Amino acid sequence: MILLKNVTKSFDQGATHAVLDLSLEVAEGETLALVGSSGCGKTTTLKMINRLLEPTGGVIKVAGKDITKQDAVALRRSIGYVFQGIGLFPHMSILRNVEIVPRLLGWNVRKRRERAEYLLDLMGLPPHEYALRFPDELSGGQRQRVGVARALAADPAYLLMDEPFGAVDPVTRDGLQQEMLHLKKTLGKTIVFVTHDIFEALTLGDRIAVLDKGKLEQVGTKKDLLRNPASPVVRSLFEKPAKQLAAFGEYAR
Repeated sequence: MILLKNVTKSFDQGATHAVLDLSLEVAEGETLALVGSSGCGKTTTLKMINRLLEPTGGVIKVAGKDITKQDAVALRRSIGYVFQGIGLFPHMSILRNVEIVPRLLGWNVRKRRERAEYLLDLMGLPPHEYALRFPDELSGGQRQRVGVARALAADPAYLLMDEPFGAVDPVTRDGLQQEMLHLKKTLGKTIVFVTHDIFEALTLGDRIAVLDKGKLEQVGTKKDLLRNPASPVVRSLFEKPAKQLAAFGEYAR
């Protein structure tokens, strides 16, 4: 699992904190959504898990191992990461984009190509049609699918996703969310994802953690947060979704 214990992050020697005394556990195979207003510490938390940012204090463990005692590059290569804004390499074909981490890990050509083609097919991008295209030849939704495939290429047990579908239109976003639900069932990965979209968190998250000003306000299931918000911050985020879901008979699901 992923464990954060009393984790703190400051960018100004402790004058202010982006994250303060944060403790969370993400169980094996669980999807945890991080939500909250801009600047609440969601992306900072995500980046600390794979040491894109170093924590100022506290302990973070992945698979039982303290991340600060591991080689940072090896750690990052062992964890899939879907970047905000996708971040594909424009000069590389789709196949080469997906293959990049397995190539860095020394996989042979056949193994990494088979893996890339399998993932493209899984993401609804048939390799015979898309493998040799370049990112600028794809739609936003297709590029996002490639970003997810790239993050899964080395078959990591853990997947971090930073606003994975924030740059696509609502119709495409809904389709990508449904694909993620399918991937969750198919692959069984442990996922932590950041989103501003409360309905996305309710759709994809097994549990949801609400952050505000770097602190954890509440963590729980969909029912926990809709029925028993623990603070005014949580209530303000979930009050409207609760009413809308109740109107469609979804409140208790």
